[in-house]
Amino acid sequence: MTVAYSLGIYLLNLFLAFISPKFDPSLESDTDMEDGMPAGSSSLPTKSDEEFKPFVRRLPEFKFWHSATRAISIAFLCSWSEIFNLPVFWPVLVVYWLILVFLTMRRQIQSMIKYRYVCWRALLLEASQTYEMEC
Repeated sequence: MTVAYSLGIYLLNLFLAFISPKFDPSLESDTDMEDGMPAGSSSLPTKSDEEFKPFVRRLPEFKFWHSATRAISIAFLCSWSEIFNLPVFWPVLVVYWLILVFLTMRRQIQSMIKYRYVCWRALLLEASQTYEMEC
């Protein structure tokens, strides 16, 4: 159970990095931005007449899938070993993981609403452009 719980926490961390922007507008420590924007000023449009800046992910899609596949493979191998078979009261771990998912996703969605970026839109646009190029 601890292997599955650890895998779940790691995959949650990967997913949060995947849906997060590379340069978070709420952080003032982003001083070396690629587009030359100073810290504190948002590169995301806040008005309809401002220029659109594309969504750049903190964790690119290929690295996300590569890391997730590697983690699942390692977890599968670890689940066969008795060393990692620790006795735990699993309902506590499940409830804790669900609370962790709820709190982190709520914070991430609030950030998306506040700074008006939706990573799902970027993902859908990439998929539709790929489909149009294949046709």
